[in-house]
Amino acid sequence: MDNDSSRHNRHDATTSGREPAEVHCTYPLGQLATAFTTAVAHHDPRVRARAEDRVARWRKVLTGMADGTLTVGSRAPVVGLPAWVTPEVVRGGFATGTPAAGGPLLPHETHAARRAGLPTERRALFAYALTTAGQAELTDLLASGAYSIELPEEAALLTATWLANHGETATALELLDMLEPFADRLRFLPRPAPAPPWEAISSIVFRWTVGEVRERLQERRPHADVEAMNEALSVWNPFADELLDHWLKTVRDGRIQAGTPAPEWWEQAAALLERYRALAAEHTLCGKHRRPKENAFILRTALEDLVCGRDLDARRRGMVQHAVESMVRRRGAPGTPEHSALRARQAADAARPTHHAMAKLVAGRLADLPADTGTSQPRSFTVPVTPAEHETTGLPISADVPEPIARLVRRALAADVPTLIGAGVVPSAEVLAALVPQLVATATAASYPDLPLRRLMAAAYRAFRNRRSLLLVNLQHQVRFEELPWVRAVERHRQTTDPVRATARRTLANLGELALQGWPGTILPNPLVSELATLARTAGLTLPWTEELAADIFMGTFTPKFPDAARAAAELLDGTLYAAYYGIDCAAVVSVGQEAADGRGRRGASQFAALCHERAGVMGTTWLSVAQGGAVIEQAQILTTHNLALLAGPVGVTPPSGWAALARGAFATTCRLAARIHGNPRPLTTIKDMAYAWRQVLFYLSMAAADERDAVLEQFDDDVARYPDHARGRLAPILAGVRLVREGGDFGPGDGPADGGARQLVGWTPVGRHWLQA
Repeated sequence: MDNDSSRHNRHDATTSGREPAEVHCTYPLGQLATAFTTAVAHHDPRVRARAEDRVARWRKVLTGMADGTLTVGSRAPVVGLPAWVTPEVVRGGFATGTPAAGGPLLPHETHAARRAGLPTERRALFAYALTTAGQAELTDLLASGAYSIELPEEAALLTATWLANHGETATALELLDMLEPFADRLRFLPRPAPAPPWEAISSIVFRWTVGEVRERLQERRPHADVEAMNEALSVWNPFADELLDHWLKTVRDGRIQAGTPAPEWWEQAAALLERYRALAAEHTLCGKHRRPKENAFILRTALEDLVCGRDLDARRRGMVQHAVESMVRRRGAPGTPEHSALRARQAADAARPTHHAMAKLVAGRLADLPADTGTSQPRSFTVPVTPAEHETTGLPISADVPEPIARLVRRALAADVPTLIGAGVVPSAEVLAALVPQLVATATAASYPDLPLRRLMAAAYRAFRNRRSLLLVNLQHQVRFEELPWVRAVERHRQTTDPVRATARRTLANLGELALQGWPGTILPNPLVSELATLARTAGLTLPWTEELAADIFMGTFTPKFPDAARAAAELLDGTLYAAYYGIDCAAVVSVGQEAADGRGRRGASQFAALCHERAGVMGTTWLSVAQGGAVIEQAQILTTHNLALLAGPVGVTPPSGWAALARGAFATTCRLAARIHGNPRPLTTIKDMAYAWRQVLFYLSMAAADERDAVLEQFDDDVARYPDHARGRLAPILAGVRLVREGGDFGPGDGPADGGARQLVGWTPVGRHWLQA
């Protein structure tokens, strides 16, 4: 596509062949300008503060690029820091030059230094950790598990202590020698935390911790408009009724009487005005009562004039008369049934607790729970207000917790993944990918027989998965968990037994089924692909998992795992609807893939890249536009099926609902996306995702039995009929294309319509407009 950019997933990405300065400067400058505008102009001070932080980070990026302390595109982008150091990364995969484990000392570090009588600096803490007292403290932490690790570096000293305690003194010293040059800059100590029961760390995961939910609840502020409305309903509307009722006492035969009212009228008028002044001083949120055109303002100011001895001329009396008539006409006179019913409803609305007040109540309910874990019973914290809570907060008894707040609390639900998906806590494959490290950490750490080490490596893995991906060039891959020095130091203590492999394989298949079943029309996001690859290695499976590449930094070539993945797909799909629709010569693809599998990886990768270029209609392998790069990458995804063949083949995924049901689900996604193209000023991303969903439809159909496949294809026409004309018009050529292929036809050369208006759907067009934009 000519003006679309790919997702910002930077795993194993390659450059587009341009010079790094040309590739990378424009994007940071644009991000800096956007952040600066927000920091200056946004109305919300919290948003401005976050934008100011982004401005500072992007300035670091640009400064580092200018002075040479940052090498954008490298696995070790910061001069003087090895690749294993977790970098601070901003959007797009750019390192700022600051290590994530650096910066000022955290409270737990300061407390540890003061407790030990040390200077408040990291090198002193590092040295203390190597003393007898320091080692005893770390040994106690290992035994109890009373620590948390948020960055992988925080596991380093615990690992060295474990090694020393198990007679691995030389290995421990070697690790410490590697860490020592950075002892003054990086945080190697863990954070004290309540010890979770190890038995509970299994299939139970949670999206947010209780602490994160409480923080979000406490961030909620009163909504100014809602507070003003409630003040109007509970204070100023009743006062306006009192004004109206007072003026009605001067009405005879529908007209306000001139002349002097009774003495008690004057006394009541003075009392009303005195009460107004008290109310105005106390209730300042609603300004409606001060607007000159409001009826209540007219009645009040006329009353003030009379009390002050100023007569009302004919015009003012007419205004008062009009205000009184208008108020009675709209709501009835105070005390009448219709007026009383209206005010009762408004009073009930005003008495309803605000979201801010209920968020404060629920945050208090969560206060006694551990902050760094989820809860198995989130609904117990969103029950209606109890009598005891009414006494302390003034909130109405039995008032319900608003759904937005209850939904926020449910994000801390701790349960297995299917339960979370069923509860709506996991709305997308991307959210699933964020949860999976909790499961993978347990499955992979099971290889360590020693419980304290197993617990430590699981915590380190979860922390490692918080590491943000870097923008990489020249076919480099992201730093892997096993490359961390402290993980490498205990590698010999791993024992991947048959039960461990079996558990990892079951977890791998289950996660694959969950991803396909939950989001059949969505390609696997890169973070999830990384977790599946880790599980596969633990299960003893050597599989060529492929990530989605970024078109804007694509150089035109691939790593050897791509042709290997294409070979696995071709062997599975030979003779299927999928192969026929995309015109895949499965024998040729198997031959190219075999080159890579036989150890001739570079040659196989080169042949595979040439094949993708040919299929995309793109000449040359360098100096590609984003649209050309995207078209080549899409052909690689078509040939590899973007990991679907691995799941259906060697992993052994069998969707509980069946492949035909997944095809229906993916086609529903295709239709929804087709409906979003009409009137969309930037439709290219939608078209790309639509093509990806359609590709998954064809794969699922190819996995289904012939009778099921034919039945589903017949149902597609009925499915399309439920969508608007513009969507049906875009889907008709696509359905004609699959019918053409089923009958033995093909799309022929070029990208124009084939017989019967049939069109092949791909998401990227190397040049010009996509036919779906017409």
